[in-house]
Amino acid sequence: MDDWLDVLLHLRARRVPAVILTLLQDKGSVPREAGTKMVVSQDDSWLTIGGGNLEFQCMAIAREMLASGVSTPRQETFALGARTGQCCGGMTQVLFEPWGRALPEIFVFGAGHVGQALVAILATLPCRVNWVDERQSQFGSPPAGVNCIHTDDPCEVASHAPVNSLFVVMTHHHPLDLALAETLLRRGSYRYLGVIGSQTKRQRFDYLLEGKGIGRDRLQTMRCPMGLPDVKGKLPAEIAVAVAGEIIAVYQGVA
Repeated sequence: MDDWLDVLLHLRARRVPAVILTLLQDKGSVPREAGTKMVVSQDDSWLTIGGGNLEFQCMAIAREMLASGVSTPRQETFALGARTGQCCGGMTQVLFEPWGRALPEIFVFGAGHVGQALVAILATLPCRVNWVDERQSQFGSPPAGVNCIHTDDPCEVASHAPVNSLFVVMTHHHPLDLALAETLLRRGSYRYLGVIGSQTKRQRFDYLLEGKGIGRDRLQTMRCPMGLPDVKGKLPAEIAVAVAGEIIAVYQGVA
């Protein structure tokens, strides 16, 4: 994509927030003229404001803004000499404009019947959905905007997920549920951790995880059984509605 508007349309479809960088003015020798734009997301960038250390510093500022969730624009002036380590000798001013709001990052581990029903609901909500499974064929035709992650090591995905993500563990294999629960409880830094299962499964997991050195205070941050308790039923759609309701309550700050 060679047009910044095309980039923003692409990011809007994926529900990805970004920062738009614009060169406001230039004096002397500079790598790009005023009006040049660049778009930076937390994980990627498009177009260029000239490369070099200037661009590196600007991308770092943009990602700090994304990480902190600020919504107000910011201006920075750069002398293309000592501060940027570039020898152009000119001066440029850069406008940083946050675009799109940061969305809750949700990781659903498991693409079974309940996982499919849950992802179908989450895909309609203002959130970024990451769907993780070892079996690629289970994803079928995922809803638009869902990031499907086929991996042999779901625990590795859990370990490197962004801070303050929401995690839902509902795989086809109880030992994998346990391994994911242990990984996430040890890493912490999550807004929500739910594990599918009965109270009996919860008691067994608590016993096994305590034996692995995870304290009771940390275990209490894990929801198992998960889902709104007043939503009853064992059908995949009923379970999915209960879990989705609990997730909505968390990211809206009412739970």
